[in-house]
Amino acid sequence: MEILEYPSKRAEERVKSIIDRGLGFSEDTHEDVLKILSDVKENGDEALIKYTNRFDAKSLKISDLVVTEGEFKKAEEVVEDEFKKSLERAVTQIQKFHERQLDKSWFVSDREGVFTGQMVNPVDAAGVYAPGATGGKTPLVSSVLMGGIPAKIAGVKNVSLMTPPMEDGSINPYMLVAAKRVGIDKVYKAGSAWAIAALSYGTETVDKVDVIVGPGNIYVTLAKKIISGSTGIDMIAGPSEILVISDGKSDPAFAAADLLSQAEHDVLASAVLVTTSEDYAVRVIKELDKQLKELDREDIARESVYNYGTILVVPDIDTAIELSNRLAPEHLELLIDNPFDYLGKIKNAGAVFMGEYTPEPVGDYIAGPNHVLPTAGTARFSSALSVENFIKKTSLIQYSRAALENEAEDIIRLANIEGLSGHANSIKVRLCRKNS
Repeated sequence: MEILEYPSKRAEERVKSIIDRGLGFSEDTHEDVLKILSDVKENGDEALIKYTNRFDAKSLKISDLVVTEGEFKKAEEVVEDEFKKSLERAVTQIQKFHERQLDKSWFVSDREGVFTGQMVNPVDAAGVYAPGATGGKTPLVSSVLMGGIPAKIAGVKNVSLMTPPMEDGSINPYMLVAAKRVGIDKVYKAGSAWAIAALSYGTETVDKVDVIVGPGNIYVTLAKKIISGSTGIDMIAGPSEILVISDGKSDPAFAAADLLSQAEHDVLASAVLVTTSEDYAVRVIKELDKQLKELDREDIARESVYNYGTILVVPDIDTAIELSNRLAPEHLELLIDNPFDYLGKIKNAGAVFMGEYTPEPVGDYIAGPNHVLPTAGTARFSSALSVENFIKKTSLIQYSRAALENEAEDIIRLANIEGLSGHANSIKVRLCRKNS
C-alpha cells in the first residue's frame, strides 16, 4: 500500500481511480444475466432448477426447492447453544434499532374544507437474498437478519429467503435457524441471477415478490439492476469499501485490521486510510504486512489493497473530513479523539464508526444499524437498508365544494400555463354544477 501526501497530483490520481472503479462488470456478463432472466421468466421452475443443478447442487429436484419443516427442525438440533445465544443478542439489538424507523400514517385539516394525509402500508411480499459463500459452507447469517428483520417490522406478510444450496442440496443449518428466528415465511434453495429472476417474475414454486433486498456477487447485482423497473430493490451495491480517518494516536494495529476487514471481501474492495501523521502511516504499513500473512483470504485482501488501497497523509482532520465527503464511503471509521466534535461536518457516509473500540464488524453483526449500505459514492444520495424499503406511502386528498371554489382560479391558471385544458376543465365543470 502506497503512502501519498494529499493534496497532490499523485494522490488525486489515486483518489479518482478509487472513485471510478464502478461495479466491475463486462458487457458479456451483462448479456449473460439478461439471458438468465429471460430464461427464468419464460420457463420458470425448469430454468431455475437447471441453473441450480449446473452451479450448486447437481441432484436437487424441483420438489426440493422449498425448505421443509423437517429441515428446519434438523437445523435447530445441530447448531450449538452458543450460536443461538449470539444470534439472540444480534436479533434483539437489530430489532430495537429498526423499530425506531417505523413511519405512521398521518392526517391534517389545516385549511377550511380540505383534508390531506398520508397512509403508510407495507408491501405484500418481499424477498431477501443471502449469498452462500464457499458453496454455502460459510453461512452469511447476518444477511438474513439485516434483510428479514426490517421487513417483518414493516409488517410484510410474506417474506421469502433465497440462498444457494450446498452441493448436497441442503441449506447451511445456521442460515435456517436464523431465518426461523426472524420470521422468514419461506426459504428457497437457489442463488445468483436465477434466484433474483424467480423472486421478481415468480415461478410455479417461487412466489413473486414486490421488493428484493440483500447483497450478492456481480450477477446478483446486475440482475437486481435490470429488474428494478418492475420490482423494488434496496440499492445497486458495488464492492465493499472502508475509509479510516486517524489522528495518529490510536494503535496502528487497529487501523490495519479494520482496513483488511473490508479488503478480504473482494479484489475490487477499497481500503483507504487518511491520517495526519506520516509516522503513523508507516507503522500501519508494517502492521498490514504482518496481518496479511495471517488471513485465510490473504490473496484476495492483498490484491484489493494493491489495486484500490492507499494511505493519504493530510494536513489536518478537517481536510480528511472533506476528502471523506467526496469519496462518500460505505464505512467511515473515526479513529480520532473526540469524534463527536466532527459529526456535524460529515455529510456523505453509509455508516460512521466512532472511536478505536468501534471497528466496522460490530456494525456488520450486532450493533443494531443495518449493514446493507450504499457503496461506490452513492452515499451522496442514498441510505442504508431500512424499514422504509418495505413500505409505500399513499397520499390522501379531500376538498369540499367551498374549498375547491376558493382555489379553483389558481388551479385553472396553472393548468392553462402547462397547456392542459382538460385539467382546467375538470375544475370548471364542477364550478358550473349546482351543489347537490
